[in-house]
Amino acid sequence: MTATTQPTAPMAESPSFRWMQLAMGIVCMAMIANLQYGWTLFVDPIDAKYHWGRAAIQLAFTLFVVTETWLVPIEAWFVDKYGPRIVIMFGGVMIALAWILNSYADTLVLLYVAAIVGGVGAGAVYGTCVGNALKWFPDRRGLAAGATAAGFGAGAALTVVPIASMIASSGYQSAFFIFGIGQGLIVFILAFFLRSPSVAMPAKKKQLNLPQTKIDFTPPQVLRSPIFWIMYVVFVMVAAGGLMTAAQIAPIAHDFKIANEPVSMLGFQMAALTFAISLDRIFDGFGRPLFGWISDHIGRENTMFIAFGTGALMLLTLSVYGHIPIVFVLATAVYFGVFGEIYSLFPATSGDTFGAKFATTNNGMLYTAKGTASLLVPLASIVSAKYGWQAVFVIAVALNATAALLALLVIKPIRRAFILGNEAATAEAGARDVKPA
Repeated sequence: MTATTQPTAPMAESPSFRWMQLAMGIVCMAMIANLQYGWTLFVDPIDAKYHWGRAAIQLAFTLFVVTETWLVPIEAWFVDKYGPRIVIMFGGVMIALAWILNSYADTLVLLYVAAIVGGVGAGAVYGTCVGNALKWFPDRRGLAAGATAAGFGAGAALTVVPIASMIASSGYQSAFFIFGIGQGLIVFILAFFLRSPSVAMPAKKKQLNLPQTKIDFTPPQVLRSPIFWIMYVVFVMVAAGGLMTAAQIAPIAHDFKIANEPVSMLGFQMAALTFAISLDRIFDGFGRPLFGWISDHIGRENTMFIAFGTGALMLLTLSVYGHIPIVFVLATAVYFGVFGEIYSLFPATSGDTFGAKFATTNNGMLYTAKGTASLLVPLASIVSAKYGWQAVFVIAVALNATAALLALLVIKPIRRAFILGNEAATAEAGARDVKPA
């Protein structure tokens, strides 16, 4: 397999400049967070107004996630070729347009169109910001990708209560319209200040638990590598449970008859559902950089095993004791705290395995696994209607537990063999090309 080796030219920008880029990327991610994590607040109000049914309404969520993920490789190609600014500007316009359309949607078709528009815009912002973080921070990929993804995970925490309040006081249409314009405008403005490194950033010296390739693999080469598809399958397995829980947490709480039950904790008292969603976003946002940082020190796959195993345990707890309000709040919080790390660990692992030059596109291809997983979200409503939420949780527990074992027993050895094998082959090819004078 032929590939380009990474240049090691020194950074032209000041050391603090890349942290500014990271911070702006985090803010952009926070502005698109509600498109996914705030959606659950709108499901029942929409159904109460139009009586379309939860499954039909949740199809919009699936369309959003599919377009948000599956188009990222195309959007990422534009980033790798033209830089992040134009792609982020486009994303800002699209996410504002999507929620404006949602505010007027009086048919399922228009609701689905809005979901697709929002998915395109969110994918443009998400893929660009994460890819840019991988390029700026090859020495701290886990932390940088985690911090960027944290904006997406925790961004909704700041606005869950205001959105819920606006829905209650002014209707969900007003919430869609006002927040849509505000989120899109902030992303559009920040786009003017985002850029990629002018030269390749030097990678950190290889560590025992953190193997990093010295080769930049092109997207076609990545698609031909078995390790990519193994990571893809594990990503799907873990993402499926998290997306189902994020999309269905409000219906689950209502069906457990605890949505409006008061929960007091740490001096705060809220309805169980509102408390859960708010705490979920905080834990999700905190967990992404935390587990990214941990993976920078103990290895990507070891961290995956810990996180996926904990996720399986929390889902099992929800299936058995989720009808208790305080358990529902705490178990979902811990679950999202370990679930969100897939959005820091997989990008970091992709950058370590396939190099930095095409990091945005290569990670974008891996990120489509989230779209594949989203296809299972509507099935959760169908399974729960026929067999109850217990069956849905059992499936999610099995997927997470299996993924934990695959990370440690399959991904870890195969990924290392891929990196070392290709570096050895490249070195051997280079030695053959050297001719004596």
